[in-house]
Amino acid sequence: MSQESLINMECTVCHNLNYQTKKSKGKANPGAKKRLELQKFCKFCKKKTLHKETK
Repeated sequence: MSQESLINMECTVCHNLNYQTKKSKGKANPGAKKRLELQKFCKFCKKKTLHKETK
């Protein structure tokens, strides 16, 4: 994966950057302009928390 297509995911509880993922862009995905929010496991909090896309 190229560095340009990766987005960082930040834990909303401890504010650590834990994950990197790709998000589809363009006309095929009309919700691409919204920020991605996923429930992921945070290794620092040791529980499942909400992770949001950073800038």
